[in-house]
Amino acid sequence: MNPASSWLSRRWPTAAGLAAAIAVLVTVADRETAVTCVWVAALCYLAAAALDRPWMAWVAVPAGSVVIAVGEITGVGRWVLLGAAAAMLVVVAVVVGAPRRQVSAQFVGGTVYAGLALATLALAPDAGLVVAGLVLASHAVWDAVHHRRRAVVSRSLAEACMALDLPLGLGLVVLGLAT
Repeated sequence: MNPASSWLSRRWPTAAGLAAAIAVLVTVADRETAVTCVWVAALCYLAAAALDRPWMAWVAVPAGSVVIAVGEITGVGRWVLLGAAAAMLVVVAVVVGAPRRQVSAQFVGGTVYAGLALATLALAPDAGLVVAGLVLASHAVWDAVHHRRRAVVSRSLAEACMALDLPLGLGLVVLGLAT
């Protein structure tokens, strides 16, 4: 096996995260996209905690995209439906008896990240982009802690999320400062 394909077979989550970060930076690099990334990341962790299944975080990625699309198509708005999805996951966690500490930590952490990200929409566009980028980049720390502890989400999801959050967040900071 050649070295490049060997690396890719082991580090596919990093490659996927970097590819997504680059795609966003060259196409729709704005603060609303950064805020959306933070919200979906928070929902991924909450879904895995609520169902006590680390692999559910991967399922939450496309599910979050569907929630966003439905919010935009119906005119309800993505933030309302993403918030409703988070509340629904907490209810599911109670019903299925998911570990309370795990769910509470993800709910509180997700609420802090999502709240900070959402607040950036009230700022001037350039300042909002910088702060949203910083919030997204800081989520990589959350990812790293979970990756190291092998907790809540699969390591592959935490790795992919780190590879998305940090470069995309820092790229958005640079774009916000450059304008």
